[in-house]
This record gives sequence, structure tokens and C-alpha cells, in this order.
Amino acid sequence: EKELAVASKKAEGVLIEVTASAQAAEKVKAQVQKVKDKAQAIVDDIQSEKAVAEEKLEKAKPALEEAESALQTIKPADISTVRKLAKPPHLIMRIMDSVLLLFQRHLDQVVGDPERPCPKPSWSESLKMMSGGGFLNGLLLFPKDTINEETVELIAPYLEMEDYTKENAKKVCGNVAGLLAWTRAMSLFYSVNREVLPLKANLAIQEARLNAANLELDKAQAQLEEKEVELKGVQDMYDRAVREKQELLDDAETCRRKMEAATALIDGLGGEKTRWTEQSKEFQSQIGRLVGDAVLCTGFLSYTGPFNQEFRLVLVNKWKVELKQRRIPFSENINLVDMTTDSATIGEWNLQGLPNDELSIQNGIIVTKATRYPLLIDPQGQGKAWIKAKEASRELQVTSLNHKYFRTHLEDCLSLGRPLLIEDVAEELDPALDNVLEKNFIKSGSTYKVKVGDKEVDVMKG
Repeated sequence: EKELAVASKKAEGVLIEVTASAQAAEKVKAQVQKVKDKAQAIVDDIQSEKAVAEEKLEKAKPALEEAESALQTIKPADISTVRKLAKPPHLIMRIMDSVLLLFQRHLDQVVGDPERPCPKPSWSESLKMMSGGGFLNGLLLFPKDTINEETVELIAPYLEMEDYTKENAKKVCGNVAGLLAWTRAMSLFYSVNREVLPLKANLAIQEARLNAANLELDKAQAQLEEKEVELKGVQDMYDRAVREKQELLDDAETCRRKMEAATALIDGLGGEKTRWTEQSKEFQSQIGRLVGDAVLCTGFLSYTGPFNQEFRLVLVNKWKVELKQRRIPFSENINLVDMTTDSATIGEWNLQGLPNDELSIQNGIIVTKATRYPLLIDPQGQGKAWIKAKEASRELQVTSLNHKYFRTHLEDCLSLGRPLLIEDVAEELDPALDNVLEKNFIKSGSTYKVKVGDKEVDVMKG
């Protein structure tokens, strides 16, 4: 009870610690959830703004794809051909001026063109650009986000001229007409991108906020995990304390039940003392008579087999007289059947076909307990039927002396440890049985052998 009180007090103390740790963990958990919600709100805003930006950029996508496809058709040989023109078409020079403006390259001093209502093209600068390595690749990788409003305003007059069309460009400059589609696409892209750029800038800000929120979340999550580990440790302590308390309760209950059972047993057995004392004396007396009883029992097994029940009783009574003369104690009312077997075995024999009379039971005892092999005089065949039923599960071999495989049956049963029943035995026996019946076994290592005629056969215990 003292140990139980100590365990209860310990469990209560640990429970207070568990409660405090659980409250602290819940507080940190609430903070983590708050940070999570904040981060999720930022993520939702970013997703929303990204969707708007992508929707707007989708409008410029067909023109960009068309321009890219047009650029793919331009080969370096086409550019080389244009560069070699002594007097290139005016439209080509204006297209190249638009390209120079988009790349924010240097142009010649602005002078009115005598042929067209526009500035005189800077063809020399265009030749320099086309002469540089990677001109076509530069067009494909052009940084579209660098296009500004001033650039678009400068190329607008070129784009608005009547002959600045894809069809005219194809007529005068073939595949190089793809450059015209590209300049128009860049202008269109800017008109869309100027609405998207503020969104992109805001996305960058939001992503920075998200990174900060994620760092805060990681910190809070680490703190929460630390608290949860601490809580788990305290919870384990509490579980151990409760388990120890329960074990003490169970032990106390078991002890109480045992004490009650022991008290009831002692009270109940109080009246058995006299009977036990008398039985103990009877056991002592039986031990004193055991030698005489064993003599009667062995005599019964060894010598009474050939006789009927009346003569067996005469023999037993004569042996009792002899024991008295030699002052060897024995039980006057000894029952040789009860001493050599039990009722369960007798019941099993009866089920196997052995008659239930005293003589048949005695014969069954002699057959199963005697050390010598039994010979049954059995005119009615009851004994043979009983033996066949009793030994059927052990692969009983039934044979006769005049059977053509008698020797084989005998040798197999000896070497395999199987029971053998020889039927219709007359006064003469086969000499091959002499050593077997007399148990003239020869020890060979850990096994035994016996001579059957002129042949040695292994003997296995069956």
C-alpha cells in the first residue's frame, strides 16, 4: 500500500508536468498555424497575380510565335546576301533601323531621307550589326523585358508606314522579311508587357515576403518540434508512472485473491487432516508389503499363463503360504489385475474385442506384460481377433509356418520393429524361431542382431 501511494503521488506530479508541456506546445502550435496562414495568403496572392500576368502575356504569344517561326526561316546565307547588296531596297534599310533601335544601338545623325518621309537609314550601322557573330541567335534570345516606351515611340513611325508590311518585305527581300514580323511582334509585346511589368515587380516583392514568412515558419516549426519532443518525453514518463501504478494495483489484487484462495483452501482442508494421516500410514504399510506383492505379481505373469482361472487362484494361495512361512509381508486382499493394469487400458482392450471376464483380462495382462513371447490356445479366435485389432495401427504382419514367405515376414518384422502373429502353430516349430523365442540377441555396437537360420538379422525395438 505504501508503494502504491508513492506511485500515485509520482504519477500526479508527472501529470502536472505533462499538462504544462501540452499547454506550451499548443501555444507554439497556434503560432505556427498563424505563420502558416500568413504564408498561405501570400502564396494565394502570388498565384492570383501570376495567373493575371500569364493571361495578359498569352495575348502576345501568337505574334511572338509567328515572329520566332519567321526568324527560323532566315539563314546566315540570306543575311550575307543582304550585306553584299550595293544598293539595298529602302524597306530593308528601314527594317534594319527598327532592329537597331530595339537593340538600342548607335544610329547615324538624323537627316531627312530624300526618297521617303522618314530619317535617312543608318545602313552602315546595320552592316556592322549583321557582320557581328551570332546576329540571328541574338534575335532569338533577345531580352524582351528591356524594351522601353522610348524605343517603341522611335520605331512607331516605321511600323506605321504603308509599305511596312510582311507581303512587301517578302517581295523585296525574301526570307529576310522575317525581321519585319519580329519588329512588329516586339512592339506588340511591349504594349502587353508594360501592364505585366508592375505585376512582375509585385511578384518579386511578394516572393521576398514569402521567403521571409517561410524562414519564420521554419523557425516556428523547429520550436514546435522541440516542444513536441519535450512533451513526448514527459508523456512517456507519465505513461511509465501510470504503468507502474497499474502493475502495483494488479499485484495487490493478485495477492489479495491468492490470500483469499489460500484461506479458503486452509479452511476447506482442515477436515482432511485425519484422512491424510490415515492414508499416509496406509502408504507406509503398502511400502512394507511391496516385496511380497511384487513376488506374487511376477509369479502370476511368469507361471500362471497355461492354466485356467481356478488353478491360477490355487497357485496364488500356495505362494501366499510360502510368503507367510518366510515372513515376507504381502497384501492379503491383493488384486493382481488392479496392480498390473488400469481400468482405462481394460476399457480400450474391450473396445478392441477382448471379452470382459476375469480370465480374459488376466490373459490380456500376461500377453502384454510378460517378457516372453506368448502362445495363445484360442479355439474361438477371440484372442486372435483382439490382437489383430490392437496391433493394426503398428502394421501387424500375419503369417504361418508353412507360408512361402514366412522367413521374409520374420526378418522384416525383426528389422523394422513390427509385431508378428504366427497362425495355426502345431507341436513342431521352425528351428529358425529358436534364437528369436529364446531372445539370444547379439549386441553389435548400439544395435542388436539375432541369427535366423544361417543369417544374421538386425533387431529393432518395436
